[in-house]
Amino acid sequence: MVQSGGVATTAQLLEVFSRRTLDQALHDGTVVRLERGRYGVPELEGARAVAHRLGGVLALTSAALEWGWAVKTVPEQPIVAVAPGRNIAPTRREGVSVTWRSLAEGDIAFSRHTSAVRTVTDCACELPFDEALAVADSALHSRLVTRGDLGVAAEEHPGRGRARVRGVVEHASPLAANPFESVLRALALDAAGVDWVPQVPVAVGAVTLHPDVGCRALRIALEADSFEFHGQRRALTADCWRYDELSVAGWLVLRFAWEQVMFQQDWVARMVAGAVEQRLAA
Repeated sequence: MVQSGGVATTAQLLEVFSRRTLDQALHDGTVVRLERGRYGVPELEGARAVAHRLGGVLALTSAALEWGWAVKTVPEQPIVAVAPGRNIAPTRREGVSVTWRSLAEGDIAFSRHTSAVRTVTDCACELPFDEALAVADSALHSRLVTRGDLGVAAEEHPGRGRARVRGVVEHASPLAANPFESVLRALALDAAGVDWVPQVPVAVGAVTLHPDVGCRALRIALEADSFEFHGQRRALTADCWRYDELSVAGWLVLRFAWEQVMFQQDWVARMVAGAVEQRLAA
């Protein structure tokens, strides 16, 4: 569940685990059913109760998870927004990340978390670019917000955070499959000033392949390789065919593991920048 971004559908989980394993996880409490066909980490249920107890609403990535969006990092503590000036004793704040912020009625959904648009813009303004892009990508993928909604919100965003929000909205896409791909694209955007597209279509003979992240102008493909989804023999065979076809078609393919993208970001950025330099010099 962590690598999937904290939430997943039944179909996504059954690509990796058997129905029996999923049922056992539900029984053990390591996975919780959020609604029909959607599951999440157990921290989600506790977060709702904490927000209610403090008289606040879930915000930032806690709100994103509540919307059913995947995030780069599941927060260790529930993030709860309360009204400015509200006094909460330190003992009541233990195990909670409290943030004080003004929220209009339209900024709150179902009395338990920030609205969809407010959640995306708050994350875009306050979180690192890669984390914010993962939230925005997932929000667009869910179709609960549109690019138009986010564009208007970015232009109306007050203060110095407007540029940060604009930057995230500009690059957000519903095509990214998961936070792994979103974070990889964010690192590529930071590393080199070229146009990186999620799931870029590449015609190979009669087949169209879709590398996770690609730069068509330089023919560079970045692949987010998860062992969970690529560890089976059939998947390995398909991956070998895919990478070989792209290479013969003239694409430079870089493959990155989840651990590298999440915890070795300087190295990933250096590899991407090196690939760009190599192509530009050719």
